[in-house]
Amino acid sequence: MVDHRVTRAGRHSYNTKSAKIRTIRTPGGRHVAQKIKKTTKGPKCSDCKCSLPGIKHLKRSAYKNTKKRERTVSRAYGGSACGNCVKMRIVRAFLLEEQKAVKKLLAERASKK
Repeated sequence: MVDHRVTRAGRHSYNTKSAKIRTIRTPGGRHVAQKIKKTTKGPKCSDCKCSLPGIKHLKRSAYKNTKKRERTVSRAYGGSACGNCVKMRIVRAFLLEEQKAVKKLLAERASKK
């Protein structure tokens, strides 16, 4: 029977969230412990709190080493709001302007009478 036990690297001996390991078999046939990095949830939309598509899920400090095209999306509010929320903002702004124009028109008609 083959022995698959491994020694943990470093001084941390407990299997906590930050110290997870995976047993890897090397080309030489040995089994060694490989540290697993924690995954991040990634950036969220500022309005609806959904995950932003098209942006890598990295740690905050790792974004500075990535290209700009990996950190953002080429759209208004690219790295902070999702497409649906941006569309809603544009429609809301348009409808407000239309409402102001209608109010102004009605006020002019009322003053002519």
